[in-house]
Amino acid sequence: MFSLGPRSVRLRTQIVLLQVAVVGLTLGLAFGVFAYVSGQRLSGEYGERALAIARTVASDPEVRTEVARYANLALRPGPQLEDELAAGELQRIAGDARVRTGALFVVITDDAGIRLAHPERGRLGEMVSTDPSKVLAGAEVVIREHGTLGESVRAKVPVFERGTGRVVGEVSVGISTEAVREQLLNDLRRAGLLIGGALLAGIAGSVLLARRWHGLTLGLEPSELAELVREQDAVLHGIGEGVVAADSAWRVTVVNDEARRLLGVTAAPGADIDAIGLTPRVVRAFRAADGQPVQAAVGARIVVVTARAVTREGRPLGAVLSVRDRTDVESLTRQLDAVRSLSTVLRAQRHEFANRLHLLSGLLHTGRPDEAAVYLGELLGSGPLGAALPGMDAVTDPYLQAFLAAKAAHAREKGVRLRLGPNTWVAANLAAPVDVTTVLGNLLDNAIEAARDSEGKIVEVELVQEGETLHLTVADSGEGVAADLVDSIFTEGVSTRADTGAPGGRGVGLALSRQVARARDGDVRLGHAGGIGAEKPLRGAEFIARLPGVLTEGEPAWVLES
Repeated sequence: MFSLGPRSVRLRTQIVLLQVAVVGLTLGLAFGVFAYVSGQRLSGEYGERALAIARTVASDPEVRTEVARYANLALRPGPQLEDELAAGELQRIAGDARVRTGALFVVITDDAGIRLAHPERGRLGEMVSTDPSKVLAGAEVVIREHGTLGESVRAKVPVFERGTGRVVGEVSVGISTEAVREQLLNDLRRAGLLIGGALLAGIAGSVLLARRWHGLTLGLEPSELAELVREQDAVLHGIGEGVVAADSAWRVTVVNDEARRLLGVTAAPGADIDAIGLTPRVVRAFRAADGQPVQAAVGARIVVVTARAVTREGRPLGAVLSVRDRTDVESLTRQLDAVRSLSTVLRAQRHEFANRLHLLSGLLHTGRPDEAAVYLGELLGSGPLGAALPGMDAVTDPYLQAFLAAKAAHAREKGVRLRLGPNTWVAANLAAPVDVTTVLGNLLDNAIEAARDSEGKIVEVELVQEGETLHLTVADSGEGVAADLVDSIFTEGVSTRADTGAPGGRGVGLALSRQVARARDGDVRLGHAGGIGAEKPLRGAEFIARLPGVLTEGEPAWVLES
């Protein structure tokens, strides 16, 4: 409608002008229709009024008698007839009716159309200026005509003779169109005031609407909005991070493809963030919107989510959650930790082996071969792994042996003794070493942390093979799991240890272990919150895990991968 460039007039001004034009055009059309309808209505009302006056006069017995008397005479215009009619009853009756009703004229004629009563004396006895044939034929007529007294809305009614019912004349009553016009102007003035008020209200509404639009669009112009949409689409679907955005009412506004993949959600815009399938830990981080990275387990993935509040000019607009995949990094980190622990064990064993060689060399150089032979026999009777963790010969997989030896060394650094349970027996190799070490490593790390502050400082791990399924139990001598945490210990963010402020926080290991196990149709559960039974000396917590399909009779998976 407006041929205005996007930069010449701002969008808010264009909206105001457009709304004002629409409101003005609508009100103008309404005013025109009202004027036309009011004119027709007033003409009809005044016509009905004239018709009522004419009927009243025509039905007057005296009028009917006098008109019938003149109708039977052959009237000849002249001064004598004019004087007679001017002094007659019909002139008096017509004059009284005109004065009483405010009509422009009341005219009475005979059956030939000769005026018997007229407001102007000089017109008496003359022929009427308009055609009387329809009325003299017995019909009533309401019409707008121009006569000797000017334009008027007039009604014509036949006068019937008493007794015979014959038409003997007519009564014509006219109301000036000036009266109709004056009444119409009065109505239009009142309507004009209403129209003006409506126009002002429309302008005010247009201004408010423009301001509302300006607020909703944050003051951006259409070209800027279009560019913003293009940039958003390119950025959100082109980056390697997941992005979820919500408005100030916590309704989803944006979910990119990476967020759908990492978080496993299929949210549509407008959905509440609590109903799109986010884990409770992610929802809490999202609502906090404090910019702190939080590590969370989603299915078999480890993600780091960071939520930040979004504001513009001090106005809160919502929050944006960024999601980064840490699954591969966590897996590599755990493998690197295992390798680092193993290297620490080997370095310690190398140092111990060097000391033993020095002792053996000293015995030989001092001429004590018998003592050297006895000492050498003792050395040959205990391998390095067996010395590190007694009972290790019940585990045949080298990867699992190295991992347990590394954890034993890590436990010794913490002042904790790691031991194998008496029922330990694993005669197969690992088919899924990452899953096994993830579950076992998390359970052992938690148990070592719990036992380091206890009196016994002992952690016991027991591994039992059942076909391709690995059953493992980890117990410690710590304080156990508090009663109020028993039902929520596997919930993300719940931990028995104090938060150290590490990125991602605590409370992820047990939740991740359970998710990994359940992904293989297994499970991780709390066997006992305060100990593993009176028959065993440990009084801390006991965790039991079942991992189907992680063992194989063939080559170890870690050998095939290397």
